[in-house]
Amino acid sequence: MTDSPTRQRRLSLARAGALPSWSVLAAGTLLGGLLGGAYGLFTPATYTATSYVVAVPTSKSTPEAARGFAQAYGRVATQLAVLGDAQVWAGVPVGTLRESVRASTSPDAPMVALSATSSEPGRAVDMANAVSRALTQHAEHSRDSTQVRLVQFSRAVRPSEPTSASPGVTALVGASAGGLLGGLGLLARPRRGGRDDEAVPAASVPGPATAADAHGKR
Repeated sequence: MTDSPTRQRRLSLARAGALPSWSVLAAGTLLGGLLGGAYGLFTPATYTATSYVVAVPTSKSTPEAARGFAQAYGRVATQLAVLGDAQVWAGVPVGTLRESVRASTSPDAPMVALSATSSEPGRAVDMANAVSRALTQHAEHSRDSTQVRLVQFSRAVRPSEPTSASPGVTALVGASAGGLLGGLGLLARPRRGGRDDEAVPAASVPGPATAADAHGKR
């Protein structure tokens, strides 16, 4: 007759409780390191290129207005109106640009940073420069109403190193996570009982009635 699932589960927990603490931590750390290293090894490296554009006020505007319009252009940089024009120069669909390009601004400077990420360094450069070119043209069309020009401050350059984590870094992260999970497993596993944990037999503890009889016989 085979053991029931409940009995097998109890036996497994008992065996886990019998393992030394260091072995659980070592196993979790080793497994996490192997999984993290494998993830970093088999995941394609990604490269990021960044192009910068700056908002310049005309004679009828102010630097404060330029900073405000830089914030606005940073929000519309990844919209369809801009990406639709950028796809022609980038040579990729709008969906790829929407997933790969990010725009960021600074409250202290009228500048917009356009970063593109790709598994090919050259493709990342093309996408960042294409979006900056489309954004400057979009701003030029509304210059008469905004009194602010958007000019290219720095073109994107070909990245020399990937921005994604290396297998060594992912292995360290995985090992740390595995060690943490192993420590949590130690807290959750059943503890082995010792002599101090054994219950005292009920017969060895005199009850109230027994104590009264013994007192009466004296």
